[in-house]
Amino acid sequence: MITIAGAGVAGLASAYELASRGAEVTLYETGADPADNPCSWYAGGMLAPWCEGESAAPEVVRLGIGAKAWWRQFTKVEDRGTLVLTPPRDRAELTRFARRTTNHRLIEAAELAQLEPALAGRFAQALFFEDEAHLDPRQALIDLSKAVQALGVEIRYGTPAPAHVDVDCRGMAAPLPGLRPVRGEMALIEAPEVEITRTLRLLHPRIPVYLVPRGKGIYMIGATMIESSSWRQITLRSLLELLGACFALHPALGEASVIETGTGLRPAFADNMPRLTQLGQTTHVNGLYRHGYLLAPALAQQLA
Repeated sequence: MITIAGAGVAGLASAYELASRGAEVTLYETGADPADNPCSWYAGGMLAPWCEGESAAPEVVRLGIGAKAWWRQFTKVEDRGTLVLTPPRDRAELTRFARRTTNHRLIEAAELAQLEPALAGRFAQALFFEDEAHLDPRQALIDLSKAVQALGVEIRYGTPAPAHVDVDCRGMAAPLPGLRPVRGEMALIEAPEVEITRTLRLLHPRIPVYLVPRGKGIYMIGATMIESSSWRQITLRSLLELLGACFALHPALGEASVIETGTGLRPAFADNMPRLTQLGQTTHVNGLYRHGYLLAPALAQQLA
């Protein structure tokens, strides 16, 4: 019997990899359901290893390349790539981003308009990361929970973990030295008159923003990276900056309805790299920072 604390994306991925190898696994989760894991529930769901290489270590790119195929086992993956854009006055930022990343190509306005007609005439150039993808993290979390249970894993919702567990995947709640919280804030908007089908990253001068389609005119916009341990709701300043950057993508997004906001504290080590840490008889899977859905499969495979 292997016991795991935490049924967020790291805990569920770990349970799947262990159970698929024949282990008997029990998951303990203090929350009542998957929605009680803020970092996993409010994630962007971008499977974008090459874009993350702009600021992350090469190891993040390497570990994340297999995430798309892994998630496709359980849930719908939108395999449509990522577009990286800049306002015309900040085109040097696009050049800088291109130098720091790989597996992309520069496209001009005509091709951009073919890929995303809603952006026609708005941007002269873009970087197209064709092999990247995105998923709906909430549906993915639910689908992975079902896949885990189908392998015989017992998920005990509303149940604190015992004093000793074999694997700890509780993020900031884990008793693990060296972790720091990085606050991320997001919003869900509804803009049925704007049709965008792939992830957009805008290299905005004040706050880089990403927009991820959720379908039916719903988009997730995010996310701040603030060194803070506060669980309070999104601040007015952050929301204004996110919405302002979003408006720069397309003026019609200024008419969107804000239907939800959320906050999560991402667990990170000093180098922003995830790791497996052995403390006593417990292995900690932690430090996924802003790469939860991207790196959880690789960390879970290493654990197993």
